[in-house]
Amino acid sequence: MSMILRTGPERRPVGALAALRALAVWTLMAGGLAACTTVKTVEAPPPAPAPAPAPDPVGQSLHRVVYDPAQGDLIGRVQTTIATHEDTFVDLARRFNVGYEELARANPGVDPWLPGEGRRIILPTAFILPHAPREGIVINIAAMRLFYFPARKANEPQVIYTFPIGIGRVGFATPEGTTKVLRKAKDPIWRPGPGVRAEHAKDGEILPAVVAAGPDNPLGNRAMYLGWAGYLIHGTNKPAGVGLRSSHGCIRLFPEDVELLYELVKPGEKVTVVNQPFVFGWRGDALHLQAFDVLEDDPRDWNKATRKLLSRTFARELEKKLQERNQQIDWDAVQRLGRDPHGVPVPIAGGASTLETVLADAARVRNAVPSGATWTAAPGGSP
Repeated sequence: MSMILRTGPERRPVGALAALRALAVWTLMAGGLAACTTVKTVEAPPPAPAPAPAPDPVGQSLHRVVYDPAQGDLIGRVQTTIATHEDTFVDLARRFNVGYEELARANPGVDPWLPGEGRRIILPTAFILPHAPREGIVINIAAMRLFYFPARKANEPQVIYTFPIGIGRVGFATPEGTTKVLRKAKDPIWRPGPGVRAEHAKDGEILPAVVAAGPDNPLGNRAMYLGWAGYLIHGTNKPAGVGLRSSHGCIRLFPEDVELLYELVKPGEKVTVVNQPFVFGWRGDALHLQAFDVLEDDPRDWNKATRKLLSRTFARELEKKLQERNQQIDWDAVQRLGRDPHGVPVPIAGGASTLETVLADAARVRNAVPSGATWTAAPGGSP
């Protein structure tokens, strides 16, 4: 029986009160312990993986360019890509529609047969249009490049096609001047001239008088015969020779390029061949110079009379533009570019860029075979 403590009119059972207090404390403790034992530690989720870097954009194709004369004389842009361990300059040149010499000139000091995995390669895919009438086919043999200006239709923009070419070797120089396309032929037959047959005979190779169409025919599968007897614009069975002095005077194109050009050009169209190792042109308010190596058999003495020879290439319109802009040519820059040509356009008046900044600012593009190409399936394949 509980003992009753009397302290005035109110009476409380001491034992019951203590029991209630003990029960409350135990309940709280038990509940707290139960809560501790049932709460699980939640680990933070692992950090999300970093997003994969965006792939390099596809390079700008220069087979076909929409040209606005109001924008100046330049087409394209300088680009850069990253070589794989299998790449050679022969592979990269065809992949990006440039010639072997163009690529070698833009990348001095790089081994053309083993550039190396991860090597940054400059792609010289910007061009100043030659100083010549912009109609029909225009060829700059110093640049080893062909430009085609199809007739412009009313209310349509001007379009330009450009391709790297192989030209005549020393002793078999490609002629300069103006002619026209006489006729075209698919799967042409090759009739080597006496001089060509004699040269091959010295090396122990006896050429037949007639070489039938097929894989052994150096004309490839398309030919355009010029007004100059014995000279053609044609394909090749040796694509590695495009961008080199590799022919007996004819103009060689990659097989895929000659097929495209063949469909565009009509008999009777004008052909202009110039030899311009230094090409000037405007982009915006800046005058640019694109310098190439002087051909070994060029009779002009560029080393002794560079400024005089270059001045002859200035049209009155160009001189007038310089005067209107109160600009002067940086002849020191011209001399530097002439001594060490890289084959990319560089401002020489009205622009702050230098060769170094032009190369540093080149857009990086994907090292990939062009879509639809049939000549190789993956980077590194020899064309």
